[in-house]
Amino acid sequence: MTYDVEAVRACFPSLSSGTAHFDGPGGSQVPAVVADAVRDVMTSSISNRGTVTAAERVADDVVVGARRAMADLLAADPAGIVFGRSATQLTYEFARTLAKTWRPGDEVVVSRLDHDANIRPWVQVAAQVGAEVRWAGFDRATGELTPDDVAAVLSPRTRLVAVTGASNLIGTRPPLAEIARAVHERGALFFVDGVHLTAHHAVDVTAFGADFFACSPYKFFGPHCGVLAADPDLLATLDPDKLLPSSAAVPERFELGTLPYELLAGTTAAVDFIAGIAPGGGDRRTRLVASWDAVGGHEDRLRGVVEAGLRELPGVTVWSRAGSRTPTLLATFADRDPVEAYRYLAELDVNAPASSFYALEASRWLGLGDAGGLRVGLAPYSTDAEVDRLLTGLRRFLKS
Repeated sequence: MTYDVEAVRACFPSLSSGTAHFDGPGGSQVPAVVADAVRDVMTSSISNRGTVTAAERVADDVVVGARRAMADLLAADPAGIVFGRSATQLTYEFARTLAKTWRPGDEVVVSRLDHDANIRPWVQVAAQVGAEVRWAGFDRATGELTPDDVAAVLSPRTRLVAVTGASNLIGTRPPLAEIARAVHERGALFFVDGVHLTAHHAVDVTAFGADFFACSPYKFFGPHCGVLAADPDLLATLDPDKLLPSSAAVPERFELGTLPYELLAGTTAAVDFIAGIAPGGGDRRTRLVASWDAVGGHEDRLRGVVEAGLRELPGVTVWSRAGSRTPTLLATFADRDPVEAYRYLAELDVNAPASSFYALEASRWLGLGDAGGLRVGLAPYSTDAEVDRLLTGLRRFLKS
C-alpha cells in the first residue's frame, strides 16, 4: 500500500505550527480525536465506577473499554491490564511488590541498555532486601544486546530479569523471545520496558515471553498515563500494598485511588486511531498489526534517508547501529557540543533534543558520559521535507 503521510498529519492539530518534530521518543504529538475523547469524558455526567446510576456505568464502560483497547494493542488479556500514573510509577510499584518475596543472596538482572526507569527501581529494592544486582552489558560497537549477554549473568538465584523492548537512546531492539527463554529456563520472571517499542511496532506480550510489559500511551499519541500488562493468574499471586477497603480483585488491586477516566478514554481513542492508519477490515487487533506494518515501512524508509545524510556530514558519529532497531538515531559531533546543535535546530523550528534521555547507563557504557548526544526520532507523521530540513540545518550548523 501507499502510505498517506499527509492524511495522518491532518489528524494532528499541533503540526499546523510548521514545527518539524523529531522529539517523539520523549512524547508524541496528539491527534484531535484523542483530545476530543478526553474532553468528552471530562464534560460528561460521570462519577466513580459502579452499576447503579448512569454516571457510574459511564465510568465503568470507560475503564472496561480502555482495558480491552490496550489488550488489543499488546495482544494481552484485558483482565491483566493495569493502569497507573506512568510506566515509571508502575515499575516501582511492581518492584516493591515482587521484592517482598526476595531474600538476601537472591539476584536481579538489569541491562546497561535500559532507561533508568527499568534499572533504578530494581537496584533500589534489591538493596533494601539484600539481593544482588547483576548487570548485562551490550556490544558498544554494534549496540546489540544478545541472549548470550543476558545468559552470562543468570544463575540459579536469579529472581527477575529487566530488559528494554527497544532502547530509547539508540533504538536497539533486543531479541526478547530468545532472552525470555533463557530467563524462564532459570525459573526467573521477565520484566520488559516497552515504552519506546510500543510507539513503533506491533507488540505481542505472549510471543515476547514477557511476564510483565510496561508502556506509556503518551508515546503513541495518547495522554499521560502508564499501562502494565501481565497474565491475570500471575497478578493474582502478588500482594501489593493497598488501602483496606479498596478492591482485592485483579487488576484493581494494583490501581491506587480513583482511575483517571478521561485519560483512559484518551488511551482508547489513541489505540483506535492507530488501528485506522492503514485501510482494511478485520477486528481491531488485525487492523492494529496492519497499521504498524504500514508505519514501519514509512519510518524505516525515512530512517535510511537520515542515516545516509548523516554519513555525508563531517565529524558525525551515529551510535544507532543494531540490526533490529526503531527509527531513533543518536548522533555526536567531533568538535561540537550536541546541545549547540539542538539549539541551532530549534531556531529553525526543528525539534531534535540533545541529552542522555534518562538512559544514563547506556550513555556511560558508550563513553558519552551523562551528556549523550543529539537524538533524531522519526514518527508516523514525519515527512521527507522535514528530514531535508533537519539535514540542511545540521549541515549549516557544522559550517557555522
